[in-house]
Amino acid sequence: MYEEFLKQIEDFIFVEDLPEKADIIFVPGNGYPQMAEKAAELYRKGLAQKILPSGRYSITVGKFAGVLDKKECYGGTYGTEWEFLRDVLMRNGVPEEMILKEDQATFTYENAIYSRQVTDREHLNIQKAILCCKTCHARRALMYYKMLYPDTKFFVVPCCVDSIDKSTWSETNEGIDEVMGEITRIIKQFSLMLKKN
Repeated sequence: MYEEFLKQIEDFIFVEDLPEKADIIFVPGNGYPQMAEKAAELYRKGLAQKILPSGRYSITVGKFAGVLDKKECYGGTYGTEWEFLRDVLMRNGVPEEMILKEDQATFTYENAIYSRQVTDREHLNIQKAILCCKTCHARRALMYYKMLYPDTKFFVVPCCVDSIDKSTWSETNEGIDEVMGEITRIIKQFSLMLKKN
C-alpha cells in the first residue's frame, strides 16, 4: 500500500511525454540552463520552429537570482530570466529570430498568462506545444499552461536539474520537501483557480 501511494504521487507530479512535432516550445523562467538546452536540442531536431522562454524573475526574490548551474558556460550578466534563457538558446544553435520574448512574468501562472498574450499578439495558432520545465515543476507548469491553452495538446519534456526525479525524490529530505511543496502549491493554487470560475 505504501509503495502504491508513492507511485501515485510520482505519476502525478512527474509528468513526462515523448516529444512530437509541435508549433512551439515553452520554457518557463528559471536560472537553470538545462531546460533551454533541451528546448534547443528539440529545435535542432526540427520538432518546433519557435521557442518562447518566459520570465522576468521570481516574485519572492525581486531580481534575477543568477545562473544556478553551469556558470562556466553561461557567465554573462542577465537582468531577467528571459535574457538568460535566450542566451542559452542562442549558444545552443537557436537563431535569435526564432526566439519569442516574454520578460514580465514573476511566477508560473504569469509565465502562462503572458506567454498566451505573446502568442496571440503574434497570431500563432498553437495546436501542439512542447513544455520544457524542471521535473518537479512539470505538473504545476502543465496545469497553468493548459489553463491558458485549453485546446492545445501538450508534450511535457522535463529536465532533472537538482537530482530530484521520479526514481529518487523519496530518498532525501530535500526531495521529499520539494515534491510535497509542489503538491501543496498545486492544491492551494488550483483551489483558487476553481473559486474564480
